[in-house]
This record gives sequence, C-alpha cells and structure tokens, in this order.
Amino acid sequence: MQTVVVPLLPDLPALTGSSASTVSWTLTATLLSGAVCTPLLGRAGDMFGKKRMLVVAMSVLSVGSVMCALTSDIGVLIVGRTLQGMATAVVPLGISILRDELPPAKVGGGVAMMSSTLGIGAAVGLPLAGLVVDHADWHAMFWGATVLALVVLTLIVLVVRESPVRNPGRFDVIGSLGLAAFLVCLLLAVSKGTAWGWTGTRTLGLLGAAALILLGWGAHQWRASTPLVDLRVTARPAVLLPNIAALFIGFSFYANSLSTAQLVQTPTESGYGLGVSVAVGGLCLLPGGVMMVVLSPVSSRLTASRGPRFCLGVGAVLLGLGYLVRIFTSHHLWTIILGATVVASGTAICYSALPMLVIRAVPAAQTAAANGINALMRTIGQAVCSAVVAAVLTSYTMSAGGHELPTLHAYMVVFVIAGAVAGCALLACLCIPEPPGPTAVPIPAQAGESRIASASRDPSGRT
Repeated sequence: MQTVVVPLLPDLPALTGSSASTVSWTLTATLLSGAVCTPLLGRAGDMFGKKRMLVVAMSVLSVGSVMCALTSDIGVLIVGRTLQGMATAVVPLGISILRDELPPAKVGGGVAMMSSTLGIGAAVGLPLAGLVVDHADWHAMFWGATVLALVVLTLIVLVVRESPVRNPGRFDVIGSLGLAAFLVCLLLAVSKGTAWGWTGTRTLGLLGAAALILLGWGAHQWRASTPLVDLRVTARPAVLLPNIAALFIGFSFYANSLSTAQLVQTPTESGYGLGVSVAVGGLCLLPGGVMMVVLSPVSSRLTASRGPRFCLGVGAVLLGLGYLVRIFTSHHLWTIILGATVVASGTAICYSALPMLVIRAVPAAQTAAANGINALMRTIGQAVCSAVVAAVLTSYTMSAGGHELPTLHAYMVVFVIAGAVAGCALLACLCIPEPPGPTAVPIPAQAGESRIASASRDPSGRT
C-alpha cells in the first residue's frame, strides 16, 4: 500500500484532473496515517486485544481500497489512501501476537518474517503496480488490493487466536492526540518541505509547532499513570538505541526504493539513463523482494546463534556495501539490480533483528506498543529520506530531450548519503548493550505455569 501508487504519480494529474502537488498527497496521506495509527493501535492492542485491532486495521484497509477503486476524484482518492495507511499497524500487532503464541523455537523465525514483510511488500508493490499501469485500467490495482485485504481479514478472523496477554488501564486520549499532532506537524513539514521551501513560513511553523508539542507531550507522558508510551522503558539504552537504528535503517532502505526505478527509467538522452518502461523499472526491485523472503529464516538462525545485535550489525554493513556497489556500477541494468538487491538483503537482516532487540528489552504486555514505536521510527526515517532524495534530485539537474532531469551525480549523492546513514545505524548498533542474562523473549506455559504469568515477566525476570 505504501508504494502501489508510485508508478501512477506521473499520470495521476491527468487521470484525476488535479495538479501534481495535490496528487503527491496520495503518498503523503498514507505516510501520515500510518505513522499516527501504528503506535495508537499498538497500545490499543496491548489493552483491548491484538487480534481485535488487527481486524479493525484490515477492515479499514478494505474500505479504503474500495473507495480508491470506485473513484477518479482526487479528494476521495486521498481519503481512501489515508484509510489504507492505517493498516501499517498490522506489523507490530502481528509481532506481538507471535511473541505471545509461538513456542520459543518459533518466535525468532516468525518475527523475522513478519518484520521483513515491510520491505517485501514495498519491493513487490512497485513492479505489480507498474504492470497494471502498463496493461490495465489503474483502478484494477485497487480492486486487487481490496480482494487481498478481504482474504487476509477472513483468515485473521478464522485462524488467528486472541492473545490473553493484556496491559490494562485507561487509554491515554491526551497522549494520543498529542502524538498525532506532533507526527502530523513533523511529517507534513518534512514531506512537503521541498515543495514549500525549507525556509518558508509553513515549513518552519510546522517544525516549530512539532517541537513545542513534543515537549508538552513528553511531560504529559512522564506524569501519566497509564501513558501511551512508557518513556521510562523507551528511554532505556536497550530500547532507545534500536529505535534510533530503526530510523537510520528506514532512511537507508527507502532511498533504494525511491531511486532505482527512477534511475533506470531516465531517458537515454541523458547519457546515463536506460529508458526502460515503468513495469521494467519496478521489476528491478523484485529480486530484492525475493532475497528478503529467502533471508528471513537465515537471519532468524543468525539471531538465535549470535544474537539480534550481531544480526543488526551484519545487516547495516550489507546496506552500506550495497550503496558502495551502486556508486560504482550504476551504468548497466544488471549491476543496478545487483546493488539494489544487496541493499534489500541488508534491510531484510536489519528488519529481522530490530523487533527481537525490542522484544528482549520490554515486558510482554508492552510488546505491541514498543514495536509500534520502532515501526514508527522506520516510517519517520522514510519520510525524511523522501524529502532528502527529492531535494538532491532537484538540486542537480540537466536538460535533455526537452525535459529537466536529475544528473547522474545527483544519484551518486543520494547513494553516498544513504550509505553514510547505514554507517550511523551500525554505530547505534555497536552501542546497544548486551543483556546481562537470558533475553526477554517469552516462554510459553510450562507445567505449573500459566501462559499469562510467563508472558508477564519483565526483562529482569521479575513477575
């Protein structure tokens, strides 16, 4: 859902009778709603039931997909895309259910695959959407999304068990509104800063408002008896540093998705572009999606044998190497695909390790909320990346074939920045403290011990 409209963006202004700046909201709205709803539904899942929140998220996704499939009006399309973005919360909710329900030997593999779906979906969504754009009416893309959403919703209702683990208390309405306001101000300024101007009144006003709201929200969370985000837990180095790493990983991975298809689709008149179709441009990311599927169980075994911190470090190194390959080999289709696949491979390993780092550092009753914050940090990283890539590609341009195009140097700058950010993720990883004893991955009920009691232990082993 995050990338499915990317191949449509050049054509949507004509298809909907709107401007390019208005059409860009089909991406921005999904990003904003996903960022806002992921921590909120994660906390609600810990309180009221994770399966229940999964059903809510998938139901809203189904409604949003139907709205998009039935309309060519840009306003309705943006509302539908906003509803689709809420489904981002299924990943932290799913991770929490896996932690509560699976036996110890299965937790790592299940969490690795669940977390990697963030990257797999992005890599698969682009080529599928490209094929639809080239060969069918663009509404077919959203009808397909509707069918898939309804199938998944039916399977959740019939197959998934509701976890008995709860973190009861009053839902923090003020904290929820404060977090939503902060994220809207921050992500709106970041995602639209290039179009509005980084020194423009709207951009600076939103950034200033975000800073003030964050200060007030933090003070409220620290005093609240049942906060939306437990800052005392989140501020621990064992939780804070994986969240910082998630921010960097989200940035570094998204640069790969944003640049690859655009690079190979650049007209040959530019001197470096390959002039391929939208469908072929999307297919360049498909091998990376396949590698993410293949590497999920591998990274799970690596996490089990060497620990999630080691696994995250390996992934960050691979990410950096992938961009190093891209800097020197972006002239031929197969080498571009190779570099993009190496980046995707590093992302798969990182995405598998990040939730395990969070799981071992928080009590079981806070798993969904904590992983929601980790997923939120990835989303913020992607938003910042989108703004940075747009700024770079519009700063270094050339005229070719009657069009204003980014230069090859612009792409090289993007790859250098993304590789450096992957290095920052590695530094954050190296600073993550190793646990003094056994990890906090929950142990299912044994003889004489209930599942709920087992899952309620905090990381120190106390009940």
